[in-house]
Amino acid sequence: MKYIDIRKIHEGEFITRYDITYETSDKMTKVYEMISRNNDIKNYDELVNTSPDAVVLIMHDESGEKILLNREFRMAAGRYVYNFPAGLIDPGEDYKESAARELREETGLTLLSIDDVMNKSYSAVGFSNETNMCVIGKAGGTFAPSTSTCEEIEAGWYTKEEVRELLKKEAFAARTQAYCYMWAESNK
Repeated sequence: MKYIDIRKIHEGEFITRYDITYETSDKMTKVYEMISRNNDIKNYDELVNTSPDAVVLIMHDESGEKILLNREFRMAAGRYVYNFPAGLIDPGEDYKESAARELREETGLTLLSIDDVMNKSYSAVGFSNETNMCVIGKAGGTFAPSTSTCEEIEAGWYTKEEVRELLKKEAFAARTQAYCYMWAESNK
């Protein structure tokens, strides 16, 4: 495929919609719709997102026997969905600062350790160039309600058995579902 152009269609408060014009291998001109956290993409180099937009927190309790999940009402799905705590990296923050802040804001918990970090990954590569850093670690403390009135979140610790049951009947974000399945089935 050959990139031709990008055009801003609509700028919202949090995301901007663009049309990307490109040429296929059979010389057909196509338009691809996408959204981005960047509200000022003007060329191909700016389309290729080099800085992470958000963090995803894959947290276990201190024993390693439980995983942290948020049950959150997601407006785009119109329902509650199980997901890992996550959020945007604020200007001036690095992913570690953002991870600690988002964990505290969404769950009330404290980030005890970062044990690993995965390379950047795409949130929804089929329609967005948004990227995340996945932070794997341990959290502790006492749960507290989300500090944002815009978020309805119920955070909780879950055992492998509890996760296996949730996976059978509840809605999950795809990344969370895949990780939870592998985690819950390991050493079964």
